[in-house]
Amino acid sequence: MSRLLGVIDAATVMGGLQDLTLNRSVASIPFAGRYRFIDFVLSNMVNSGVDSVAIFPKHQYRSLMDHIGSGKNWDMDRKRDGLFFFPPYFEPDETTSIGSFSRLEQHIEFFKRSHQDYVVIASSYVIANIDFEEALAEHLIHDYDITEVQHNGKSLETYVISKALLIELIEARRNSQFISVSDVVKQPLHNFKIGAYEHSDYTAVIDSIPAYLKHSMDLLRHDVWSQLFTQERPIYTKVKDEPPTKYSSTAQVRNSMIANGADIRGSVENSIVSRAAKIGEGSKVINCVVMQKSQIGKNCSLEYVILDKDVKVLDGTSLKGTAEQPLVLRKGSVREAAVVQ
Repeated sequence: MSRLLGVIDAATVMGGLQDLTLNRSVASIPFAGRYRFIDFVLSNMVNSGVDSVAIFPKHQYRSLMDHIGSGKNWDMDRKRDGLFFFPPYFEPDETTSIGSFSRLEQHIEFFKRSHQDYVVIASSYVIANIDFEEALAEHLIHDYDITEVQHNGKSLETYVISKALLIELIEARRNSQFISVSDVVKQPLHNFKIGAYEHSDYTAVIDSIPAYLKHSMDLLRHDVWSQLFTQERPIYTKVKDEPPTKYSSTAQVRNSMIANGADIRGSVENSIVSRAAKIGEGSKVINCVVMQKSQIGKNCSLEYVILDKDVKVLDGTSLKGTAEQPLVLRKGSVREAAVVQ
């Protein structure tokens, strides 16, 4: 039986990701062709033996609920413990920092009734493969009050804390100076013993569109892929029964990830193509992310473009962004070739 209770704070709003969060939360942004951001932290918890996980969303969480479902794909659909989804009764406005006491207080009975002695509270926008059992061991060895998970000395806004202390901080929030677990760690004037657990493998904190494209392109490197996706600690996601990728005789693919169900008839280079996406004959797609069910017509040219779900690029269209400023086509939009008069 795990000593850790999992909490995923999915309430964070990232202004730098606004083009991808108009219809979804940050936690449900698609990544790596067939995953969502939340798949990584949730899989980390499952692989660390955590058998009870609570997700605290804020808004635009319909797609997140649809993706997670009962938690079956993460083996979290169980009679005891399992996966819990806690939308807010009301939305407190004083903080969006990780581990907001006002949000957690709305469901404090969940913490009081749980049998675990420690809690790992994690953000939803960190892409990594972290062993939370090791973080807990570090926490216990040094007798920390709160242990912050870091990468290269920078906070991943993920924390290990005893359940008793968490409940104490939640119940005292109105009379204390602290508004969240993150706030306790960042403020220097207190008597809590704050420690750090260093995660050394590949880690991506995705808080902007350029960061999203950069870390998507990082996945095309074998050294990065092998650190994120391991046999011992797999990343789970929602299973969809789709056919294999179809490559026509005109297809050319170089250094790219192509998900199942895609239909490739053009040229794809240094790009990630998601499930059921289509790329037409004569089209060139370079340094792009093409999300689920998007369609690129014939004789198109796309470079440094992020296509959200269900985007249509009509025949003969040319679009070009840069690594520093990628072009984002919003979900369900249609782009056509400019008319020259």
